[in-house]
Amino acid sequence: MQKFLNDPLDFVDEALEGILRAHPADLRRVSARGLIRADAPLPRKVGLVTGGGFGHLPLFLGYVGDGLADGVAVGNVFASPGAIDIAAVGRAVSAGHGVLFLIGNYFGDVANFRKAAELLAAEGIPADVVTVTDDVASAPPDARERRRGIAGAFFVYKIAGAAAAAGLSLEEVGRLARRANAATHTIGVALSPCEIPGTGRPSFTLPAGEMEIGMGIHGEAGIERGPLRPAREVAALLVERLAADGALDAPEVAVLLNSLGATSPEELYVLYGAVHEALASHGTRVAYALVGRYATSMEMAGCSLSVLRLEEAFRPLLERPAYSPLLQAIRLRPLPAAGSGGGGA
Repeated sequence: MQKFLNDPLDFVDEALEGILRAHPADLRRVSARGLIRADAPLPRKVGLVTGGGFGHLPLFLGYVGDGLADGVAVGNVFASPGAIDIAAVGRAVSAGHGVLFLIGNYFGDVANFRKAAELLAAEGIPADVVTVTDDVASAPPDARERRRGIAGAFFVYKIAGAAAAAGLSLEEVGRLARRANAATHTIGVALSPCEIPGTGRPSFTLPAGEMEIGMGIHGEAGIERGPLRPAREVAALLVERLAADGALDAPEVAVLLNSLGATSPEELYVLYGAVHEALASHGTRVAYALVGRYATSMEMAGCSLSVLRLEEAFRPLLERPAYSPLLQAIRLRPLPAAGSGGGGA
C-alpha cells in the first residue's frame, strides 16, 4: 500500500508535529507524546484525559477540546502510550478537582493508565480510570468487562466531557461515564485491511468479495466471515446483532455510524438509511444520529454501528455543543418525532 511517509519510525512524531503546527491555537505539547488543550488547566472542572495507540484518528487526539477531553497521550501505531507521558498530561490538566482517564479496554492501555493514576494519587491528585467496553463481538454480555472499546467511546466522551464542563465532581463525572458506557453497544464490519507504516504487510487478509463481522480496529478476528452483501442486508445484520445484545432495550436511542477509514461518506449514508429503517422495524426511534469518521483503523475499509440507549440524564449532555480542532463543531440535535431528517454533527 502506498503512503505519504518519510522514515516510518518517525511517523507518529511527525504526524503530531503536523497537528500542532496546524492547530497552535487549540493544542500544546506537555511531553513527547502528550498534548493538552491550549487553555488547560481549566478552573472549577475535573480534568479529562484520554489516549491510546496512534492510527485511529480522530480517536483519540480528536477528542481533545471544549466539552470533551482536556488532554491526550498517544503511543506508537496501535500501541499504548507510556505511563510517564500519561501522568504528565494528567498533571498538566489538573485544576484541583481530580482527573478522570477515559480509555479503551486494551491490556497495555489499562495497565499504563492505571499506573499513571497511581502516580497522580501519590502526588495528591485524585484520579479515576473508566474503560470503554462497547464492542459486542469481543465478549458475551455476561463478560462485559472483557469487551474492547471502539467507536462507541464517542458517547462516553461526549457525556463525560459535558458533565465535566458543567462543573460536576470527579465522582459524578465518573458515574455518568460508566452509565454511558453500560448503555453503549457497537459492532463493526471490515471489507479490507490496513497497513501499519513500515511493516510492508496488511494487518489481516480478507479475500475480495468477502466481509468480516466483528473485526476489531487493530485487525482482531471477527465472529463471522462471508460474502459481501448488499448495504441493506449488512445494515439489518448489524442491527440484529445489537438487538440480540440488548442495545434496543429502550424506546429511543442515539446512533453513530462510523467509517473505519476508507469507507466514503456516500457509502455511510446509504448504510445509514438502511440502519434507520431496520431500527424502526424493531420499534426503536432514533433520537440523535451521527454519520462520519469517529474512530478509524488507518485506511481499513468498513464501518461500525454504535447505539446508545437513551436516558433522560444523557440528553442535555449530548446536546451541549462541543468543539475539537480535528472533529470541528459537534452539535447533536434531536431528530423530529417522525424520524425523517436532521441530527448529526
